[in-house]
Amino acid sequence: MRFRTQILILLILTFFGCSATLDTTYDPIHIPPSKSYKTSPHSSTGQKTPATQKSYKIKGVRYTPIASASGFVQTGIASWYGRKFHGRKTSNGEIYNMYAMTAAHKTLPMNTWVRVHNFKNNRKVVVRINDRGPFVYGRIIDLSYTGAKRIGIAGSGTAKVRVTALGRATSYSKKTKDPIAFKPVDYWKGNFTVQVGAFQVKTNAQKYRYKLSKTYQNAHVVIFTDDRGTFFRVRIGRFTNLKDAERFSEKIIARGFSSAFAVAE
Repeated sequence: MRFRTQILILLILTFFGCSATLDTTYDPIHIPPSKSYKTSPHSSTGQKTPATQKSYKIKGVRYTPIASASGFVQTGIASWYGRKFHGRKTSNGEIYNMYAMTAAHKTLPMNTWVRVHNFKNNRKVVVRINDRGPFVYGRIIDLSYTGAKRIGIAGSGTAKVRVTALGRATSYSKKTKDPIAFKPVDYWKGNFTVQVGAFQVKTNAQKYRYKLSKTYQNAHVVIFTDDRGTFFRVRIGRFTNLKDAERFSEKIIARGFSSAFAVAE
């Protein structure tokens, strides 16, 4: 459902576009139903870089998920969504539960916990981002029914709020099960590489990896499996930050690797 950069630190399912002589398998992003629009789901591999970090377009407007939630604060109108979407898939692939403490945001990284402060009654609630939205002008976050109820907007429908990113939960209260400690979500730092192809035929991926290894460092194959089958993704290069990986991907795109993009590993 629900900045410089094509923050493609995600496990994007893509197709290979560099050489017509190899296995150019169709490996697209799976787009599940999400509220009244569509977007990208989570990666079934459980790796750190979900497809929800990919930029997307809704009603002619492009949104690019930010790489880091650290220091994020936003003021605007909060709304909520409930029974109509209860039981449907959210943007990260979870099933929406209107009674859970979750919310939709257009650009925050998935699984970021945020504090939502209702200015009118001074109530606050902590919820986890697992969806994209809302795509109504002026609205900045869509709360679950329970989240909205706790800060007193289930009846009015909307309220002016401040959204403060807390990060990824690292520990929870034994009594209430609520998160009590957080770590900033940051996709800029880590281990990065560049994906240049995706194959369904393993031998083709291995041949391409071998060919690339003569010119590029860290040529390797990563196996990815989802409900459509198994894909063998060919990647090259090794970087410790996203910006260097992106610069490298831009360089090799100019050399003919038209579908190259940076990913985290």
